[in-house]
Amino acid sequence: MRAIAESRARAARPGLVCLFVVFALSASGQIARSSNGKPNLNGIWQAINTANWDLEAHRAKAGPMMPLGATGAIPAGIGVVEGGAIPYKPEAAAKKKENAAHRLELDPEVKCFLPGVPRATYMPFPFQIVQAPNRILMNYEYTGAVRLINMGAPTKAPDNSWMGWSSGRWEGDTLVIDVTNLNDQTWFDRAGNYHSDALHVVERYTLLSRDALMYEATIEDPNTFTRPWKISMPLYRRLEKNAQLLEFKCVEFVEDLMYGHLRKGASN
Repeated sequence: MRAIAESRARAARPGLVCLFVVFALSASGQIARSSNGKPNLNGIWQAINTANWDLEAHRAKAGPMMPLGATGAIPAGIGVVEGGAIPYKPEAAAKKKENAAHRLELDPEVKCFLPGVPRATYMPFPFQIVQAPNRILMNYEYTGAVRLINMGAPTKAPDNSWMGWSSGRWEGDTLVIDVTNLNDQTWFDRAGNYHSDALHVVERYTLLSRDALMYEATIEDPNTFTRPWKISMPLYRRLEKNAQLLEFKCVEFVEDLMYGHLRKGASN
């Protein structure tokens, strides 16, 4: 019996060695790099989770429109908030509940508004990173949103906006983006999680392998939260041979919803 066991152990060693080599390569940082030596983030990426429904852990349940049945249901999610709960101030927590109760009237996504940061990253649509030494462009399929990240000396934002003002830098192999001058017209998800115009987001993008990266966002808003808090999730490269961003110009989908009452002859 001992001889048989030793024989099996010897036969398993090549596989164990191969497994060790794979882990060793991963640990040693074998990631794609651009010509300037920085990690190469170029490509089309997408989150695969339920964060756009609710950043916090949640069970599956019926959606707000019963005629849609299962197609409009809310899928369960384990949550992406570190520590589990978003640290709202008491009065802000009450407003969050009100948002959730009136989501169809209040959620900016329903009206096809720009998604803001960080929500643009984990909506159920892909986005593309186009990387250059001095600037990084991020294109989002949802409503054609765009961000231009300045990798040089920080500049002043002309005003607050839906997608904010992004200044980037490298910390080792991690792309860090400081996002300021965000307006208060976006939500974090469909569950009513929201913020004020004091929102400040620091994003971190770290390649895990050629086809996966870790996304982290630290969120600070002293008007709404008792302390800074953080979300994190992996993003995955779209690997289809013809992967590309398609058009999702949703403004035309909501014209009747938002402006139908202004049409000539419309009943009030």
